[in-house]
Amino acid sequence: MGPAPQETDPRAGIEEAIAGLDELDDLPPAEHVERFDAVHTELAVALSSIDKV
Repeated sequence: MGPAPQETDPRAGIEEAIAGLDELDDLPPAEHVERFDAVHTELAVALSSIDKV
């Protein structure tokens, strides 16, 4: 049997997605939705990885 899969820290994805919000002032409003969707997706993934949910 191979090694057990390594768990990734869901906070890393959240932090990266939130960092994308730093540039919102420089983007047209139409592109804001994509950034907010990325944050929402990362938050959903992190929440779904919590035990006993």
